[in-house]
Amino acid sequence: MPGQAASSRTASEPAAHPAGSPSARPRRGASGPLLLVAAGVLWGTGGVAGYVLQRTAELHPLAVAAYRLLLGGLAVTLVLAVTGRLARVPLRGAVVRRLLAAGALLGLYQAAYFASVSLLSVSLATLVTIGSVPVFVTAGMVVLTRRRPAGRLLAALLLAVAGLVLLAGAPGLEADGWGTAAGVGAALLAGLGFAVLTLLNRTSVPGLDALGVTGLGCLVGGALLLGPAAFAGLAVPATAASWAAALYLGAVPTALAYVAYFSGLRTAPTSAAALAVILEPLTATVLGVLLLGDRLSTAGAVGALLLAAAVAVEYAAPRRRRG
Repeated sequence: MPGQAASSRTASEPAAHPAGSPSARPRRGASGPLLLVAAGVLWGTGGVAGYVLQRTAELHPLAVAAYRLLLGGLAVTLVLAVTGRLARVPLRGAVVRRLLAAGALLGLYQAAYFASVSLLSVSLATLVTIGSVPVFVTAGMVVLTRRRPAGRLLAALLLAVAGLVLLAGAPGLEADGWGTAAGVGAALLAGLGFAVLTLLNRTSVPGLDALGVTGLGCLVGGALLLGPAAFAGLAVPATAASWAAALYLGAVPTALAYVAYFSGLRTAPTSAAALAVILEPLTATVLGVLLLGDRLSTAGAVGALLLAAAVAVEYAAPRRRRG
Protein backbone atom coordinates (compact mmCIF):
# COMPACT_ATOMS: atom_id res chain seq x y z
CA MET A 1 0.00 0.00 0.00
CA PRO A 2 1.38 3.47 -0.84
CA GLY A 3 0.26 4.69 2.54
CA GLN A 4 2.85 2.39 4.07
CA ALA A 5 5.75 3.57 1.90
CA ALA A 6 7.24 5.68 4.64
CA SER A 7 6.65 3.17 7.44
CA SER A 8 8.38 0.38 5.53
CA ARG A 9 11.83 1.97 5.76
CA THR A 10 14.69 -0.12 6.96
CA ALA A 11 16.10 0.39 10.42
CA SER A 12 19.19 1.99 8.95
CA GLU A 13 17.25 4.74 7.15
CA PRO A 14 17.31 8.06 9.02
CA ALA A 15 13.99 9.04 10.53
CA ALA A 16 12.43 12.35 9.55
CA HIS A 17 11.79 14.53 12.58
CA PRO A 18 11.67 18.27 13.27
CA ALA A 19 14.70 19.87 14.77
CA GLY A 20 14.80 19.74 18.52
CA SER A 21 12.36 16.83 18.82
CA PRO A 22 13.22 13.34 20.04
CA SER A 23 14.95 11.18 17.49
CA ALA A 24 12.07 8.73 17.42
CA ARG A 25 10.19 8.42 14.15
CA PRO A 26 7.17 10.74 14.07
CA ARG A 27 3.73 9.21 14.06
CA ARG A 28 1.79 9.65 10.87
CA GLY A 29 -1.68 11.12 11.13
CA ALA A 30 -4.22 13.12 9.20
CA SER A 31 -2.25 16.38 9.42
CA GLY A 32 0.48 15.35 6.98
CA PRO A 33 -1.75 14.62 3.98
CA LEU A 34 -3.96 17.63 4.77
CA LEU A 35 -0.91 19.90 4.79
CA LEU A 36 0.11 18.51 1.40
CA VAL A 37 -3.38 19.12 0.02
CA ALA A 38 -3.26 22.69 1.34
CA ALA A 39 0.13 23.20 -0.33
CA GLY A 40 -1.16 21.99 -3.69
CA VAL A 41 -4.20 24.27 -3.54
CA LEU A 42 -2.13 27.29 -2.46
CA TRP A 43 0.37 26.67 -5.26
CA GLY A 44 -2.55 26.73 -7.69
CA THR A 45 -3.42 30.30 -6.69
CA GLY A 46 0.08 31.39 -7.66
CA GLY A 47 -0.77 31.18 -11.36
CA VAL A 48 -3.33 33.97 -11.12
CA ALA A 49 -1.04 36.09 -8.92
CA GLY A 50 1.89 35.57 -11.27
CA TYR A 51 -0.27 36.45 -14.27
CA VAL A 52 -1.43 39.69 -12.62
CA LEU A 53 2.13 40.59 -11.60
CA GLN A 54 3.54 39.90 -15.04
CA ARG A 55 0.81 41.90 -16.80
CA THR A 56 0.66 44.89 -14.44
CA ALA A 57 4.43 45.27 -13.98
CA GLU A 58 5.46 44.00 -17.44
CA LEU A 59 7.97 41.61 -15.91
CA HIS A 60 9.87 38.81 -17.60
CA PRO A 61 8.81 35.36 -16.26
CA LEU A 62 12.29 34.87 -14.75
CA ALA A 63 11.85 38.12 -12.83
CA VAL A 64 8.48 36.90 -11.53
CA ALA A 65 10.14 33.68 -10.37
CA ALA A 66 12.96 35.58 -8.65
CA TYR A 67 10.53 37.92 -6.87
CA ARG A 68 8.44 34.94 -5.83
CA LEU A 69 11.32 33.12 -4.15
CA LEU A 70 12.90 36.23 -2.63
CA LEU A 71 9.68 37.67 -1.19
CA GLY A 72 8.55 34.27 0.07
CA GLY A 73 11.95 33.62 1.61
CA LEU A 74 12.01 37.04 3.25
CA ALA A 75 8.53 36.52 4.74
CA VAL A 76 9.43 33.22 6.37
CA THR A 77 12.88 34.40 7.46
CA LEU A 78 11.26 37.42 9.14
CA VAL A 79 9.05 35.06 11.14
CA LEU A 80 12.14 33.08 12.12
CA ALA A 81 13.92 36.25 13.20
CA VAL A 82 11.00 37.65 15.22
CA THR A 83 10.48 34.37 17.06
CA GLY A 84 14.20 34.02 17.76
CA ARG A 85 14.49 30.78 15.83
CA LEU A 86 16.77 32.20 13.14
CA ALA A 87 19.57 32.72 15.66
CA ARG A 88 19.32 29.05 16.64
CA VAL A 89 19.80 27.75 13.10
CA PRO A 90 23.35 26.32 13.00
CA LEU A 91 24.65 27.67 9.70
CA ARG A 92 27.32 25.03 9.23
CA GLY A 93 27.84 21.48 8.08
CA ALA A 94 24.73 19.52 7.15
CA VAL A 95 22.43 22.54 7.55
CA VAL A 96 24.36 24.61 5.02
CA ARG A 97 24.51 21.68 2.61
CA ARG A 98 20.75 21.13 2.88
CA LEU A 99 19.99 24.83 2.35
CA LEU A 100 22.27 25.06 -0.66
CA ALA A 101 20.73 21.93 -2.15
CA ALA A 102 17.15 23.09 -1.50
CA GLY A 103 17.85 26.56 -2.87
CA ALA A 104 19.56 25.21 -5.97
CA LEU A 105 16.68 22.80 -6.63
CA LEU A 106 14.08 25.53 -6.13
CA GLY A 107 15.95 27.81 -8.50
CA LEU A 108 16.42 25.00 -11.02
CA TYR A 109 12.73 24.14 -10.92
CA GLN A 110 11.67 27.74 -11.57
CA ALA A 111 14.29 28.46 -14.24
CA ALA A 112 13.77 25.21 -16.15
CA TYR A 113 10.01 25.58 -16.08
CA PHE A 114 10.05 29.12 -17.46
CA ALA A 115 12.62 28.10 -20.08
CA SER A 116 10.18 25.39 -21.19
CA VAL A 117 7.36 27.92 -21.32
CA SER A 118 9.41 30.13 -23.63
CA LEU A 119 10.02 27.22 -26.02
CA LEU A 120 6.61 25.52 -25.84
CA SER A 121 3.14 26.63 -24.83
CA VAL A 122 2.33 27.29 -21.18
CA SER A 123 -0.12 24.38 -21.05
CA LEU A 124 2.28 21.85 -22.54
CA ALA A 125 5.16 23.01 -20.35
CA THR A 126 2.97 22.69 -17.26
CA LEU A 127 1.66 19.30 -18.39
CA VAL A 128 5.13 17.81 -18.85
CA THR A 129 6.54 19.38 -15.68
CA ILE A 130 3.73 18.57 -13.25
CA GLY A 131 2.89 15.27 -14.91
CA SER A 132 6.47 14.06 -14.59
CA VAL A 133 6.86 14.80 -10.85
CA PRO A 134 4.86 11.82 -9.50
CA VAL A 135 6.61 9.52 -11.96
CA PHE A 136 10.08 10.74 -10.91
CA VAL A 137 9.20 10.55 -7.20
CA THR A 138 7.75 7.05 -7.55
CA ALA A 139 10.83 5.90 -9.47
CA GLY A 140 13.04 7.42 -6.79
CA MET A 141 11.14 5.65 -4.02
CA VAL A 142 11.38 2.34 -5.86
CA VAL A 143 15.16 2.77 -6.08
CA LEU A 144 15.53 3.93 -2.46
CA THR A 145 13.23 1.35 -0.85
CA ARG A 146 13.72 -1.46 -3.40
CA ARG A 147 9.99 -2.09 -3.32
CA ARG A 148 7.48 -2.22 -6.16
CA PRO A 149 4.84 0.53 -6.16
CA ALA A 150 1.48 -0.76 -4.94
CA GLY A 151 -1.48 -1.15 -7.26
CA ARG A 152 -3.37 1.78 -5.72
CA LEU A 153 -0.47 4.13 -6.35
CA LEU A 154 -0.15 2.98 -9.96
CA ALA A 155 -3.88 3.52 -10.46
CA ALA A 156 -3.62 7.03 -9.01
CA LEU A 157 -0.66 7.84 -11.26
CA LEU A 158 -2.50 6.62 -14.37
CA LEU A 159 -5.56 8.71 -13.47
CA ALA A 160 -3.33 11.73 -12.88
CA VAL A 161 -1.46 11.43 -16.17
CA ALA A 162 -4.71 10.92 -18.10
CA GLY A 163 -6.28 13.91 -16.36
CA LEU A 164 -3.31 16.14 -17.11
CA VAL A 165 -3.32 15.16 -20.78
CA LEU A 166 -7.02 15.98 -21.10
CA LEU A 167 -6.69 19.17 -19.06
CA ALA A 168 -3.84 20.44 -21.22
CA GLY A 169 -5.81 19.67 -24.37
CA ALA A 170 -3.89 19.72 -27.61
CA PRO A 171 -1.75 22.87 -27.44
CA GLY A 172 -0.20 24.12 -30.64
CA LEU A 173 3.54 24.23 -30.76
CA GLU A 174 5.30 27.21 -32.27
CA ALA A 175 8.70 25.57 -32.02
CA ASP A 176 9.89 22.74 -34.23
CA GLY A 177 12.66 20.20 -34.13
CA TRP A 178 15.36 21.07 -31.66
CA GLY A 179 13.27 23.83 -30.10
CA THR A 180 10.50 21.40 -29.19
CA ALA A 181 12.98 18.83 -27.91
CA ALA A 182 14.74 21.47 -25.79
CA GLY A 183 11.42 22.68 -24.38
CA VAL A 184 10.31 19.19 -23.40
CA GLY A 185 13.76 18.50 -21.94
CA ALA A 186 13.58 21.69 -19.86
CA ALA A 187 10.14 20.72 -18.54
CA LEU A 188 11.39 17.25 -17.60
CA LEU A 189 14.38 18.87 -15.88
CA ALA A 190 12.00 21.05 -13.88
CA GLY A 191 9.96 18.01 -12.86
CA LEU A 192 13.10 16.12 -11.91
CA GLY A 193 14.32 19.05 -9.81
CA PHE A 194 11.09 19.20 -7.83
CA ALA A 195 11.05 15.42 -7.41
CA VAL A 196 14.58 15.44 -6.00
CA LEU A 197 13.57 18.30 -3.69
CA THR A 198 10.66 16.18 -2.45
CA LEU A 199 12.83 13.12 -1.81
CA LEU A 200 15.59 15.20 -0.21
CA ASN A 201 13.27 16.78 2.34
CA ARG A 202 11.73 13.51 3.46
CA THR A 203 14.42 13.52 6.14
CA SER A 204 15.47 16.48 8.24
CA VAL A 205 18.79 17.62 9.61
CA PRO A 206 19.30 18.67 13.25
CA GLY A 207 18.63 22.36 13.76
CA LEU A 208 16.65 22.89 10.53
CA ASP A 209 12.86 22.57 10.42
CA ALA A 210 10.27 23.25 7.71
CA LEU A 211 10.33 27.02 8.32
CA GLY A 212 14.10 27.13 8.03
CA VAL A 213 14.18 25.10 4.83
CA THR A 214 11.46 27.27 3.28
CA GLY A 215 12.74 30.68 4.28
CA LEU A 216 16.46 30.25 3.78
CA GLY A 217 16.06 27.84 0.86
CA CYS A 218 13.85 30.29 -1.04
CA LEU A 219 16.35 33.08 -0.40
CA VAL A 220 19.15 30.94 -1.84
CA GLY A 221 17.03 30.01 -4.85
CA GLY A 222 15.96 33.59 -5.45
CA ALA A 223 19.55 34.80 -5.22
CA LEU A 224 20.57 32.23 -7.82
CA LEU A 225 17.85 33.52 -10.18
CA LEU A 226 18.78 37.19 -9.77
CA GLY A 227 21.54 37.03 -12.38
CA PRO A 228 19.43 35.53 -15.19
CA ALA A 229 16.45 37.70 -14.20
CA ALA A 230 18.54 40.87 -14.29
CA PHE A 231 19.83 39.92 -17.72
CA ALA A 232 16.27 39.33 -18.94
CA GLY A 233 14.94 42.52 -17.37
CA LEU A 234 14.39 42.81 -13.62
CA ALA A 235 12.03 45.78 -13.36
CA VAL A 236 10.60 46.90 -10.01
CA PRO A 237 6.79 46.70 -9.70
CA ALA A 238 5.49 50.27 -9.84
CA THR A 239 1.73 50.10 -9.19
CA ALA A 240 -0.32 49.16 -6.15
CA ALA A 241 -1.86 46.23 -8.04
CA SER A 242 1.53 44.84 -9.04
CA TRP A 243 2.92 45.16 -5.52
CA ALA A 244 -0.20 43.51 -4.08
CA ALA A 245 0.21 40.63 -6.53
CA ALA A 246 3.93 40.36 -5.74
CA LEU A 247 3.36 40.31 -1.98
CA TYR A 248 0.58 37.74 -2.28
CA LEU A 249 2.73 35.60 -4.58
CA GLY A 250 5.56 35.64 -2.07
CA ALA A 251 3.47 35.15 1.06
CA VAL A 252 0.72 32.67 0.16
CA PRO A 253 1.59 30.31 -2.74
CA THR A 254 5.27 30.44 -1.82
CA ALA A 255 5.88 30.97 1.91
CA LEU A 256 2.74 29.33 3.30
CA ALA A 257 2.58 26.65 0.62
CA TYR A 258 6.17 25.50 0.98
CA VAL A 259 5.98 25.53 4.79
CA ALA A 260 2.88 23.34 4.55
CA TYR A 261 4.56 21.09 1.98
CA PHE A 262 7.81 20.57 3.85
CA SER A 263 5.87 20.06 7.11
CA GLY A 264 3.57 17.52 5.50
CA LEU A 265 6.51 15.62 4.04
CA ARG A 266 7.63 14.69 7.55
CA THR A 267 4.51 12.64 8.36
CA ALA A 268 2.88 11.73 5.03
CA PRO A 269 3.90 9.03 2.53
CA THR A 270 6.09 10.27 -0.30
CA SER A 271 3.60 9.03 -2.87
CA ALA A 272 0.98 11.35 -1.35
CA ALA A 273 3.44 14.23 -1.61
CA ALA A 274 3.92 13.55 -5.32
CA LEU A 275 0.20 13.42 -6.00
CA ALA A 276 -0.42 16.60 -3.98
CA VAL A 277 1.52 18.46 -6.67
CA ILE A 278 -1.30 17.56 -9.08
CA LEU A 279 -3.66 19.87 -7.17
CA GLU A 280 -1.69 22.86 -8.47
CA PRO A 281 -2.82 22.69 -12.13
CA LEU A 282 -6.29 21.59 -11.03
CA THR A 283 -6.68 24.64 -8.77
CA ALA A 284 -5.12 26.93 -11.36
CA THR A 285 -7.56 25.70 -14.00
CA VAL A 286 -10.59 26.30 -11.77
CA LEU A 287 -9.39 29.81 -10.86
CA GLY A 288 -8.63 30.56 -14.49
CA VAL A 289 -12.20 29.68 -15.45
CA LEU A 290 -13.72 31.66 -12.56
CA LEU A 291 -11.45 34.73 -12.50
CA LEU A 292 -9.71 35.06 -15.85
CA GLY A 293 -12.50 33.96 -18.16
CA ASP A 294 -10.68 30.86 -19.41
CA ARG A 295 -12.85 28.30 -21.13
CA LEU A 296 -12.77 24.68 -20.03
CA SER A 297 -13.65 22.22 -22.78
CA THR A 298 -15.51 18.98 -22.19
CA ALA A 299 -12.18 17.12 -22.35
CA GLY A 300 -10.71 19.57 -19.86
CA ALA A 301 -13.63 19.07 -17.47
CA VAL A 302 -13.14 15.30 -17.67
CA GLY A 303 -9.42 15.81 -17.05
CA ALA A 304 -10.15 17.88 -13.95
CA LEU A 305 -12.42 15.13 -12.63
CA LEU A 306 -9.69 12.53 -13.27
CA LEU A 307 -7.19 14.65 -11.33
CA ALA A 308 -9.61 14.88 -8.44
CA ALA A 309 -10.11 11.11 -8.62
CA ALA A 310 -6.34 10.55 -8.53
CA VAL A 311 -6.05 12.57 -5.34
CA ALA A 312 -9.07 10.79 -3.86
CA VAL A 313 -7.56 7.37 -4.59
CA GLU A 314 -4.41 8.33 -2.70
CA TYR A 315 -5.98 10.22 0.21
CA ALA A 316 -9.45 8.77 0.72
CA ALA A 317 -8.71 5.04 0.46
CA PRO A 318 -8.65 3.22 3.81
CA ARG A 319 -5.18 2.86 5.34
CA ARG A 320 -3.92 -0.07 7.29
CA ARG A 321 -2.92 0.42 10.87
CA ARG A 322 -0.22 3.07 11.01
CA GLY A 323 3.13 2.08 12.45
